[in-house]
Amino acid sequence: MSQPIFPQPFEAIGCAQCRNLESLGFDITMAFQPIVHVPTGKPFAYEALVRGLNGEGAADILAKVSADNMYRFDQACRVKAIEQAAALGLNHLDHCKLSINFLPNAVYRASTCIRATLEATRTFDFPAEKLMFEVTEGERIEDPEHLKSIFAEYKNQGFTTAIDDFGSGYSGLNLLAEFQPDILKLDMALTRRISKDPVRQAIVAGIVLVALRLGITLVAEGIETQAECDALSGLGVELMQGYLFAKPEVNALPLVERLRS
Repeated sequence: MSQPIFPQPFEAIGCAQCRNLESLGFDITMAFQPIVHVPTGKPFAYEALVRGLNGEGAADILAKVSADNMYRFDQACRVKAIEQAAALGLNHLDHCKLSINFLPNAVYRASTCIRATLEATRTFDFPAEKLMFEVTEGERIEDPEHLKSIFAEYKNQGFTTAIDDFGSGYSGLNLLAEFQPDILKLDMALTRRISKDPVRQAIVAGIVLVALRLGITLVAEGIETQAECDALSGLGVELMQGYLFAKPEVNALPLVERLRS
């Protein structure tokens, strides 16, 4: 991982400043998608996914992120996710986490860069222990020690740690050998059509065994059919995410609202 780039001398940015997006140059909101505990049908967590106010998808928003605004964007996403999740009542859902994606290159020093996040949890009365941080495997990891230090600090703060898109991108088992998060999220390239693919079944079965030995929880992403869900359940995967359960919705907790109706 390349070293974080800051065009100005580093200083901690507070929650109120991160909510002010004028210097970011564009507005953002959050869509939420549940990670479901299949045996009970209840949400284990909600992943906060960045969106534009005019319906722009994540790719369109991320295309606006550069070295000049990466830090502020990362901080703004965290604060916005916590603010909106609290407004929707996620802070009162028992045993349900808020999953936030973060950019390792935007973290200069984990213990310092987490200040605005912690301030946001206090401002919006959101329990810090409910936070889960995902790093996508698609972001090139050139400095595993930097990422290890971030995850170590997050675990010290009581956060849940996760590697997103496991099985794609720049690294897989090599990344896992460097550090072990609480959760691995299996990329949809491994889970899609798994019910009809014995090769993918064998690969996922192997990952299940590795995760069991390392004390890591698996989440299967991109689940769209009941057959995929059944196949993964048969392999021992209990947590899943995908359109079969709910699509991401802006400013809503879709599965919870369905269960309440």
